Amino acid sequence: MKIYLVGGAIRDILLNLKVTDKDWLVVEGNIKLMIKLGFKLVGKDFPVFLHPITHEEYALARTEQKVGHGYKGFVYYSSSKITLEEDLLRRDLTINAIAQDKLGNFYDPYNGIQDIKNRILRHVSNAFQEDPLRVLRVARFTAKLASLNFRIHKKTLELMKIMSNSGELSYLKPERIWKETYNALQTSHPHIYFQVLRKCEALSIIFPEINKLYGIPAPLRWHPEIDTGIHTMLTLKIAAKLTTNVAVRFAALCHDIGKGLTPKKLWPRHPGHGLAGVPLIKKLCKKLKIPNNIKNLSVLAAQVHDFIHDIYNQKPKNILNIYNMIDAWRKPYRVKQIALISEADARGRATLESIPYHQGEYFINMYKYILNINIKNIINNNKLKGIDISEKIQEERLKLLKLYLKS
Repeated sequence: MKIYLVGGAIRDILLNLKVTDKDWLVVEGNIKLMIKLGFKLVGKDFPVFLHPITHEEYALARTEQKVGHGYKGFVYYSSSKITLEEDLLRRDLTINAIAQDKLGNFYDPYNGIQDIKNRILRHVSNAFQEDPLRVLRVARFTAKLASLNFRIHKKTLELMKIMSNSGELSYLKPERIWKETYNALQTSHPHIYFQVLRKCEALSIIFPEINKLYGIPAPLRWHPEIDTGIHTMLTLKIAAKLTTNVAVRFAALCHDIGKGLTPKKLWPRHPGHGLAGVPLIKKLCKKLKIPNNIKNLSVLAAQVHDFIHDIYNQKPKNILNIYNMIDAWRKPYRVKQIALISEADARGRATLESIPYHQGEYFINMYKYILNINIKNIINNNKLKGIDISEKIQEERLKLLKLYLKS
């Protein structure tokens, strides 16, 4: 029995990146032997084991055959006779098809090390196109490795286009789509994930709501880039620089989604686009089974981001209503989240990426000032009950807000 470290861990070691997960490949092994050695069998579709001490994954060498639709449409064959080269052949990209033995020797039958040196994402074989999830994976790897100047090989991109137009993407399960998207949103360049999906013609299938924004104009006065799709990507790019929070990044992606519903006769204006985007965001989140905290923030950001831009001209009562609307009193973190999304929107415009955005800080500081209110004293001093307490608290908050604006 021979054991090799394989996959992303090898890639990241060669790129001097932090290794977060290690996957091990067992060649010339079998289930009985692994169990005898104390490994715990956990794989459902093919033999995967957990190490008794490290709990890292060990998989028996296997091959696969396409028999149905989607990423689950495979039959896997595992045998002690399957070679290392045969197992590596089934993998997606050459940079993920490298193995290392316990002595540190590399096994690279498909020239993945050279592709790492040349910064190329290249499919291992034409079997690449049998798994539609690989379209999303390559888009995610491009986003993950963007700072290292990786690019997709021309023939690999051609295969991705074929896959996008084959109908196979429609068989992907929502959970898998969201998992890849979530991981992409965690990278330093999440906008590249969506740009790659569009380049290989998958965005219109996976995220039609985002794809529809391309070609929709916005007023040149406010948007030098004009195109709403381009603005959306610039906004996500800025959001990624401001925070690592996935909820904020996703909300930034969706903030202008309602512009896709604006009648052409109103272009380039988009009155009411924030509210119009709410049902689209809810539908998208339901379709991909996106967590409620991300959905709720995205809905709120779509509705209020334009309000934050114009906050200097807003009435105190309306500002207080925004804090109430985002449930700032129970979820104070939302104040900063909304400020960051609004800043990303303001700076997500061609030639305006570095403009100062004081409205966000203003929105945060006002909130902090209002928090000085002592709710216990209000209740005790006024001997209030029920709804009267809420009304009195609102009244006092408004007083403080007006005081802040005067100062």
